Amino acid sequence: MLGTRASAFLKLSKRDLKYDLPASIVVFLVALPLCLGIALASGAPLFAGILTGIIGGIVVASLSGSQLSVSGPAAGLTVIVLGAIQQLGAYETFLLAVLIAGAMQFVLGIVKAGMIGNFFPSSVIIGMLAAIGITIILKQIPYAVGYDSSFFGEESFIQLNQENTFSALEKAMGAIHPGVLIICAVSLAILIFWPRIKKLNVVPAPLLVVVMGVVLGQAFTGTALDVGNEHMVAVPIVNSFNEFLGLFTFPDFSQLFNKDVWIIGFTIAVIASLETLLSLEAVDKIDPFKRVSPTNRELVAQGIGNMTSGLLGGMPMTAVIVRSSANVNAGGRSRQSAILHSVWLLIAVLAIPTVINLIPLSCLAAILLHTGYKLAKGSIFKQMWHKGLDQFIPFIVTILAVVFTDLLTGVAIGLVVGIFYILKNNLSNAFEYDIDVNDHGAKITITLAEEVSFLNKASIQKSLYGLPKRINEIIIDGSQSRFIDKDVIEVIKDFEQNAVSKGKTIELVGIVNKKNVPNIKRFTQTILKNNVPKKERIKQEEE
Repeated sequence: MLGTRASAFLKLSKRDLKYDLPASIVVFLVALPLCLGIALASGAPLFAGILTGIIGGIVVASLSGSQLSVSGPAAGLTVIVLGAIQQLGAYETFLLAVLIAGAMQFVLGIVKAGMIGNFFPSSVIIGMLAAIGITIILKQIPYAVGYDSSFFGEESFIQLNQENTFSALEKAMGAIHPGVLIICAVSLAILIFWPRIKKLNVVPAPLLVVVMGVVLGQAFTGTALDVGNEHMVAVPIVNSFNEFLGLFTFPDFSQLFNKDVWIIGFTIAVIASLETLLSLEAVDKIDPFKRVSPTNRELVAQGIGNMTSGLLGGMPMTAVIVRSSANVNAGGRSRQSAILHSVWLLIAVLAIPTVINLIPLSCLAAILLHTGYKLAKGSIFKQMWHKGLDQFIPFIVTILAVVFTDLLTGVAIGLVVGIFYILKNNLSNAFEYDIDVNDHGAKITITLAEEVSFLNKASIQKSLYGLPKRINEIIIDGSQSRFIDKDVIEVIKDFEQNAVSKGKTIELVGIVNKKNVPNIKRFTQTILKNNVPKKERIKQEEE
């Protein structure tokens, strides 16, 4: 069944190809240094990063139901991967953990664990997107000016080189490389103004940026503006097909019963799945067609992707928001762009590694700066402000938490704040009321909400016993409620007795534990049945 789906998905759509082809080039340009940088920071071979990106496009995108998400090695797993390789002692043993993690993800998808992704409030997801945008900008500024102190694609506030985001920025301002800065400035100008010229818009702006970066980088060679190889992309150079085959590494199955391998595999499976579900939800938010990605199918696809990666020597992968948002901003329409970006990664390693190594990191940083701005532009903050504090505060808290910690920690903090406001709103919206004042006093009709849980008990009790004395007629209507908690019913019944003792008129409508209704009905029917003469009862049963 999966094979049939995969073959169907790999068919190119001519309708979308004119959008997906240029988008795939942009995603390729963004993904290339990210794959290399994350592999370098994780202590894995550089080729492992490229291989993971290739598998993420060709395998995962082919099986996934998401049209725009792009998978590859994730910066959020860097510390875990680095520690796991060191703990297990051999990269081949680590590959077995990746294979196990993929199998676990596959099972999670089969048992429909992807539903977890539906429980993240939209304010937190939008906040995560804006935070990623801000993080991209802050992390890419050093590369834009020529201070390449950490790996390309770093996301955490505390970097692996023990600098933090702001200390790196401070040092970058004192180490500006004029040639690098000029290339980045020209790149940004092209990205901003080129799309406005409709006649020239046939050539994608990011592709022009890379061509311009290579030309300027070569023109600056031997001058005071010389960029130098340390500020360029560094793809492993393969001289022959046999040498290419030699880059693949295979898992050590002799360690299958090593408990540390299973613990690391489980850890990777859980964290990779959470990051994937978050990225999937975020991509759906910025999808111009507002398509909804099937989360369980995504976990199955990610599981197969990670099993493939573990078998061939790659790294653990997730759906990645940076590459995915670059895909959306570049005009991608379908999963073709993700599949094609992997093809370009493969060609880059096999056919043109020398040319790829002429690309300055600063022009790629410019592409990411432009993407970051689109994710965190001011109109998003304004829109969230107008939605009210219950949306704006979780949004802001998520941004700050992600920027000053990391993606998963920041989202967890934002989620706690978001849940607090959800509960707060739930408590305050337990009922509606209508007061009718007459000559003899006042009448109040209290209509309970559709769902009344034990969390609403305190607010309902306080409101009932706090009714003004002049109200002498009370109607509590629960007929529209699908569920009323037993504790709440008990509070209402107690209040009924209290109101009657004070001479007030009170009427309860539909205030019953609906789960008990069938039992009462059955009990009543039994009593009636037992009181019917035997002959008549047999006649009724026959009818």
